[in-house]
Amino acid sequence: MNILFTICGRAGSKGIKNKNLKEFLGYPLPFYTVSAIDLYIKQNPGVQCDIVLNTDSKDLIKLFKEHLKIKVNVIEREPYLGFDHTPKLAVILNSLKIMKERKEKNYDMIVDLDITSPLRTVNDVQNLINKKMCSDDTDSIFSITDSRRNPYFNMVRKTNNGYARVIESTFNARQEAPEVYDMNASLYAFSPEFLESERGLFEGKCDVIKMMDTAILDLDHENDFELMQIIAEYLFKLNHKFREVLDNIKTIIEL
Repeated sequence: MNILFTICGRAGSKGIKNKNLKEFLGYPLPFYTVSAIDLYIKQNPGVQCDIVLNTDSKDLIKLFKEHLKIKVNVIEREPYLGFDHTPKLAVILNSLKIMKERKEKNYDMIVDLDITSPLRTVNDVQNLINKKMCSDDTDSIFSITDSRRNPYFNMVRKTNNGYARVIESTFNARQEAPEVYDMNASLYAFSPEFLESERGLFEGKCDVIKMMDTAILDLDHENDFELMQIIAEYLFKLNHKFREVLDNIKTIIEL
């Protein structure tokens, strides 16, 4: 089994300045992602794994090269892949193409971990990979959590006549509405054939793994960052699986 782990990060940030370089509870935010991958590799010595960082940020490349003890391949992102509207799948596909040529090998699976999601465990990574390994006919698997809102019941949109439910319905209780989930953008697994087909995520056969609802926020504003640190401190203190990722950072960085 050959797995390519991808970490994708753009230079700059419109909501939080230099988000991908910020410290999160004492360590650079991206190192939580690297730590989760490293823990998986340590616990699965029989799996051949490569890690690649795809970015147009020279500062992020410098951070990885100067402070990580483990091998992370670097792809300097081409300008055409750095626009606001560039789909992430295009960047992951670019990573696959370059790494196949660079390493002269084929990969059985590509696993992408979001660079700004520090609240995941190695069990989450393991569950994703195990499910993909057991699902030969599945093109992609991604992580979800239980949704706090439901578009059939308590989500609204603006219309010409005021506000209405996002999806028209007559449900009087949330329990009556269909189950929906939040995509938390933390973990994705793809077959190489699906990526190379250049189809969109929902144009293939999808499956999911459910992660613990940690109230993960989209890091769009400074207060999002502060709130996530408060949640993380709580989880690191009480849940050893989350703490494991934090503690492992110390083993993979140059002090």
